[in-house]
Amino acid sequence: MNFTRWSPRLPGTQRRAAAARRTDLAVSPAERGGEGSVPAARGEYAQRPEPLPDVPALEDFSVRETLGRLPALVALLYGPEHRVAYVNDAYTAAFGPRPAGATAADACPELAELGLLPLMDQVLRSGRPRTVKSRRVQMRGEGSGSYTVTCLPAESLKGGGGVLVFAADVTDHAEAAERLRASERRHRQTAVTLQRSLLPQELEQPDDLRIAATYQPGGTDAAVGGDWYDVITLGAGRTALVIGDVMGRGVRAAAVMGQLRTAVRAYARLDLPPHEVLQLLDGLAAEIDANQIATCVYAVHDPNEGRLVYASAGHLPILVRDEDGTVRRAAEPTGPPLGTGGWLHTSGTIALPPGSSAVLYTDGLVERRREDIDEGVAALERALSGATGSPQVVCDRLIRSLGVTAEHDDDVAVLVVQHPARTGPTAELFHNAALELLGGIEAAPRARAFASGVLASWRFSSELHDLGMLAASELVANSLQHGTPPMRLRLRRTDRRLIIEVTDGDDHLPRRRRAESEDEAGRGISIVATIASSWGSRRTPGGGKAVWCEFALPQ
Repeated sequence: MNFTRWSPRLPGTQRRAAAARRTDLAVSPAERGGEGSVPAARGEYAQRPEPLPDVPALEDFSVRETLGRLPALVALLYGPEHRVAYVNDAYTAAFGPRPAGATAADACPELAELGLLPLMDQVLRSGRPRTVKSRRVQMRGEGSGSYTVTCLPAESLKGGGGVLVFAADVTDHAEAAERLRASERRHRQTAVTLQRSLLPQELEQPDDLRIAATYQPGGTDAAVGGDWYDVITLGAGRTALVIGDVMGRGVRAAAVMGQLRTAVRAYARLDLPPHEVLQLLDGLAAEIDANQIATCVYAVHDPNEGRLVYASAGHLPILVRDEDGTVRRAAEPTGPPLGTGGWLHTSGTIALPPGSSAVLYTDGLVERRREDIDEGVAALERALSGATGSPQVVCDRLIRSLGVTAEHDDDVAVLVVQHPARTGPTAELFHNAALELLGGIEAAPRARAFASGVLASWRFSSELHDLGMLAASELVANSLQHGTPPMRLRLRRTDRRLIIEVTDGDDHLPRRRRAESEDEAGRGISIVATIASSWGSRRTPGGGKAVWCEFALPQ
């Protein structure tokens, strides 16, 4: 092939390639490897790539035309006052024309609305690009859009610095993200509403205790948990205090919490010891949801004993502040969380004398990331030692002292119980009187005489005096007939009720039944249930039982 004939018609790079081929063909066959060189040369020629055309330089393109066709918004500003040098067609369509040479502060209010003016100052000073994401701005007409904007430093060939503003439209993404956030807010609000509806709307206030509680859900980025608390009046002046935490988040945890709280109230009505209540809850928690576990503390306060009897299923210890500010921590026993099974829970005790306060709480109050939980409990002890005032004031102070805010990453429940030290006229409204019943035929008359004298000294009305006498007589007679020693009659008054209680050594609980007309016995409990405001019975820890009734005092 005659390459000379074609070379003038080829552009520069191809002419050089053709000349190289002619030089290669001019070499003798021996120099190219001897015989058979011609086919080899043909093969080499066939394998060589086609030459590349000339690559145009950037200056060969029209930058203005390219920027003008971009769907993104582009504006070029120059000088320390950020005067307009150029805006592309998309920018003009979004915000209208912008006069060249005008300052951004005067001619481009959208840049101020996006918060870009101080950002452009930073870009000019530092020479580094800056980006802001998903800023919303009012557009030409009545619409608005969201843009992610990058400000780039730009140098003019005539000298001086400028800023290139490049805004990508992310309106669709921003609206989708907002819809997702709105959905998450609705879901969270549903869980919070469910959670709050399952908590007690108003705490029961026992005669001998003052109680307040606080529940605070986690911040907007934290899903609602399963924290709960409750106060249950058991009768005869005794009160059950409960606090727990279902592991997990969202509506499911709140639903499990509601079922456990309902079960606790039902079991509490049986007036069982704390460890037996937790034993029943343990089995129920596994039946509700085997994949979720819960922690719980169940404590009972008896004003006659001045202490808390409690059982714990994997929960944090109860704290008690004495009147002098000393804080004590409830010791073991603590069993595994509810729902794990295979564990026999036991009860412990901690003194709660007059003038002291007890605090029950969930882990959200004391648990922090990168900190041991014991440090949080110690911080709570320090805060409690100086916390005085009403139970609600103490609740609020503990929340503040532990740094719990509206943006806290976990929900928090706190229950504060105060056993006030009563003095002066208030103390006159709280009295106790007890009589040991030794048995024999004189036990019933002695009990009636004792009850009559006590009720008279407490200056009750004649009607209440007679009703109290009748109730005490029937309870004592029931114990003498069906119980075993030791027996005791206890009368107790508070500012709101009269309580009559008889204990004995037999653990068979009485029940109310309908007596037939020919029956000579079986009417005592029915009479007590009829005349009293409420009545009940329970087994005592050392064996035996207690049967009690209450009369509401006129306010």
